[in-house]
Amino acid sequence: MTDDPVLARKVPTLLDVARHAGVSRATASLVLRGSGAISAGTRERVEASMAALGYVYNRGAARLRASRSHTIGVLLPNLTNPFFATLLAGVEDRVESAHLSVFLANCNEDVSRQALFVTRMREHGVDGLIVCPAAGTAPGLVEDLERQGMPLVQLLREVPGTRSDYAGVDFAALARDATRLLAALGHRRIAFVSGILDHSAHADRLAGFRAAMAEADLEDDLILHLPLSHADGRSLAPVLMRRENPPSAILCFNDVVALGLHRGLVDLGVRIGVDVSLVGIDNTAECDLVVPGLASHATQPFRVGGHAAELLLRRLHDPRAAIERRIEPSYFVARPSCGPAPDVA
Repeated sequence: MTDDPVLARKVPTLLDVARHAGVSRATASLVLRGSGAISAGTRERVEASMAALGYVYNRGAARLRASRSHTIGVLLPNLTNPFFATLLAGVEDRVESAHLSVFLANCNEDVSRQALFVTRMREHGVDGLIVCPAAGTAPGLVEDLERQGMPLVQLLREVPGTRSDYAGVDFAALARDATRLLAALGHRRIAFVSGILDHSAHADRLAGFRAAMAEADLEDDLILHLPLSHADGRSLAPVLMRRENPPSAILCFNDVVALGLHRGLVDLGVRIGVDVSLVGIDNTAECDLVVPGLASHATQPFRVGGHAAELLLRRLHDPRAAIERRIEPSYFVARPSCGPAPDVA
């Protein structure tokens, strides 16, 4: 304790002002910066609280806070999938050449963890964010970052109803092309093994599959939803193949579940590529390690990650630049797991 009343007096902070005025700290900050988004009544209330508390805006500290940290935050939903590790490598390759460092977080498809990590990254002063939104992310996350002036690139997935720079793949076109290829090989019973999570990449794949099935005048009644893991894919094999009318071809949401299903089909003695065709998405390195090799649609995650980094660097250089989308083309990689329908062969 000190006897000096001046030293003992607490210096008011912006948070004190916000509480006194009954607004959020972000709103009080916008008043200080002269934002036109604040109503006249709110502005007057905040300014009155500043006067009552004796708050003085420290512009020197504000300039320090505004300086670049040369770090960016990257938030991914599932680092157990090797696809996302390759995606991250693409981001790092590009930002390191620009002399920036990456703060990485894995939200594990949990929107509350995602929000916490975004807050922590901002507290550490990251210059911008690259986010692959967790399933179920609300538009408020993107809208708040836009309102706060935080540069953002959405990666692979987009929160519906929001606008920001975006880097990804046209998953609807990919699934449509994959299904068309199977139909062209004579397959009439085509199954789609989808995930259980609600995000744009999931919706786009489903839309592409259904569009191609309708185009070929085929029933799309074999859509199965399950967790996208090796174990769940393997467990699905007997359920799928012991149906009264099993599929002759299976398209999978990604290579992880396709590789699990591959093992399950081998367990059953099913001849993959002969009795049933199997196709994955992403073309991960493991596709070449199984026998027969797994056919897959390449999505080039390293390049997609690089695109996301380039978009963020562009945004940091020019905050007012027009919003840009970069879509990496996908392509089919043929391997023995995919062949003509049995009756055609």
